[in-house]
Amino acid sequence: KGNENKKLMETEGVRDRIGSVGNQFALTTLLGFLMSIPVVLIKEGHKLGQFVELFKTSPAVSANLIASGLYFYGYNELSTMTLKKTGAVTQSVANTAKRVIVIVGVAIVLGESLDPIKLLGCSIGIGGVLLYSIIDQLLAKKD
Repeated sequence: KGNENKKLMETEGVRDRIGSVGNQFALTTLLGFLMSIPVVLIKEGHKLGQFVELFKTSPAVSANLIASGLYFYGYNELSTMTLKKTGAVTQSVANTAKRVIVIVGVAIVLGESLDPIKLLGCSIGIGGVLLYSIIDQLLAKKD
């Protein structure tokens, strides 16, 4: 999705019509939502009444659903803006680093043990990010 968004904004004339990356992300999000409605209605339409009732009667469900949607939208818009400023590989590596940081942070906050397999996975992720960030300097020294 990110690469396609970047290609779209590099297409001549599209940037003038759409405007900013934020507008582009809003358009792709709305189109994705509209295209998913028929699938949702076919697969889960019979539960729609139950969901609406739960949404109306449970403040926790309604608040969490709205907050979740806003956070998801904000995160993905920021991701699209980051992709505009960087390349796809850089964003992918940063996304991997983010996941490693979240895993370690959550383990620390929740007091969960980091057994060897978890540490190995985090080490591989962090090592890959480190290698990516210094690979140009390492290769330049050899030349």
